[in-house]
Amino acid sequence: MIKFIDAGAVLPIRNEVLREGRLTLDQCRFPGDDHQDAFHLGYYVGDELACIASFHPQNYEGYEGKAYQLRGMATIEKYRGQGIGNQLVNFAIVYMRGQKVNYCWCNARKKAVPFYKALGFEIISPEFEVPGIGPHYVMYVKIM
Repeated sequence: MIKFIDAGAVLPIRNEVLREGRLTLDQCRFPGDDHQDAFHLGYYVGDELACIASFHPQNYEGYEGKAYQLRGMATIEKYRGQGIGNQLVNFAIVYMRGQKVNYCWCNARKKAVPFYKALGFEIISPEFEVPGIGPHYVMYVKIM
């Protein structure tokens, strides 16, 4: 089941999956997590939070219209490959369409590019390195 959750609920999975447990929960907060128009989604399997994603209102340079940046997408290991992340992002896209959002973009890890391409995102930047994390691309999907 997909639910809107608060920013604090995403922090344990952000740390476990995206930072390999190396940070404190507070260090896993992103600027904009508490913005009044930001939203966070969680996919629950029973009572267990299995997948998360955060969406911050943020335009990408050179692109016009209302936009959100997808950040902190993560699925705990035992639930990967089951389509949960796909369902979560598709839910978000439908929600953003209802909010008259024009596009969504993200800084996708190189290994996640096939996942985002399957959701309709396209690469719009050269490869770049995020220090301590690895190679990324900016990816974009038009919503309306």
